[in-house]
Amino acid sequence: MKSYSLKINGQTHEVEADEGALLLWVLREHLGLTGTKYGCGIAQCGACTVHMGGQPVRACTIPLSGIDQNQEITTIEGLSEDGTHPVQMAWIEAQAPQCGYCQSGQIMQAVALLEQNSSPSREEIKSYMNGNLCRCGTYMRIVKAIEIASNKQMNS
Repeated sequence: MKSYSLKINGQTHEVEADEGALLLWVLREHLGLTGTKYGCGIAQCGACTVHMGGQPVRACTIPLSGIDQNQEITTIEGLSEDGTHPVQMAWIEAQAPQCGYCQSGQIMQAVALLEQNSSPSREEIKSYMNGNLCRCGTYMRIVKAIEIASNKQMNS
């Protein structure tokens, strides 16, 4: 076991884990941050999307040994304490989730998009969100939620 110091959601966490431990399992099992979901384990579905240094990454394939201890990690729990982040609110307004399993990864990917491009076109949204899979097929509601969040950002 090795000791790691991780900056997650604005707090520093000391974690004892195997060198090959993956970020996803440390978040879920060591820190109780269960909003980040396991989907495929090969970084293809996006259910485990978190932000590392402001960029969306797939936590299921990132070993702790590959994380710079000064790198800020943000999970779905870190977007807002009470679920009122503009993208989360837009998700509710658009009624985007069906089963909800992929939604935290979808939201994290959408937040990264809007931080890079506050007014994306529908085609830019589809392209950026392309790597996040939704087994229920709520893609059009997800696109609508991103458009709602973008419009609210533009008007505030």
